[in-house]
Amino acid sequence: MRAIVTGGAGFIGSHLVDRLINEGWEVLVVDNLASGHLDNLKSAREFGKVKVHTLDILDRDLAEVFGRFRADRVFHLAAQASVSTSMTDPMFDARVNVLGTISVLEASRKSGVGRVVFASSGGALAGPGSAIPTKETQKARPISPYGVAKLAASEYLAMYERTYGLDHVVIAPANVYGPRQRAHAEGGVVAIFVETLMAGRAATIFGDGSQTRDFVYVADVADAFYRAAFTKNVGRTYNVGTGTETTISNLYALIAQATGGPAKPIFEAAKPGDIERSALDASAAVRGLDWAPWTAVVEGIAETVRHYRKG
Repeated sequence: MRAIVTGGAGFIGSHLVDRLINEGWEVLVVDNLASGHLDNLKSAREFGKVKVHTLDILDRDLAEVFGRFRADRVFHLAAQASVSTSMTDPMFDARVNVLGTISVLEASRKSGVGRVVFASSGGALAGPGSAIPTKETQKARPISPYGVAKLAASEYLAMYERTYGLDHVVIAPANVYGPRQRAHAEGGVVAIFVETLMAGRAATIFGDGSQTRDFVYVADVADAFYRAAFTKNVGRTYNVGTGTETTISNLYALIAQATGGPAKPIFEAAKPGDIERSALDASAAVRGLDWAPWTAVVEGIAETVRHYRKG
């Protein structure tokens, strides 16, 4: 099997590349390296057939690159992934997350790709007052441009399936964390806390710390993407999360204990676009992908801290 992974040098993308290589796939990574890093692919490039094409998904040469490789599956993970960036620059967010997705779909259609597996967002699409844990059937009410863009991109995937017969599966992860996440790139709160606390400084919690998130380990998420390549249940969106709420204050305490960093955080005002509570019901993924999370938050944080300590 041959796969193209857009954003494959990034946090989640590189873990997916590892999984594909371990399963014997040939992989083409398409990444502009704005936030991705080639060192994330070091192991995969040593042990498997991995090509890297440094290219933006909005580049006019994308269809030609796809056409030369002739992939069986495309995993589209390249994105503007920051809610706060989308609030300050919604035009940039839309260009990458909406127009970029259309560019990938067009390149996939023209090159005869069998299926596109798309990285959406579980928490960012659901608005305030959503049932917790949130199902895929919950009416989308995003309060950030990032959430709106991911919703629009999903509609484009559905249209391409209806109109052109291009199969798609949407994976909507909760808050993904783990090794290779960088505080100043993907910007996940776990990475921010770990890097700051390991440096001996107190980290900042925006809000009072009672807000909750569903933290799901990156290897578990990569497994869901991989399974989406084979499922017969296409044209669906699958939440990928643990279904468990963890408060940001409790998360801070766990990371402080694991790192030996300052036990008391700094509190500042909440950021616009952030929701108060988030946890995903992944029962559809259990049925449709035969997937389930297996990494507890305490175990995942310990593994993440070990990764940072190894440098």
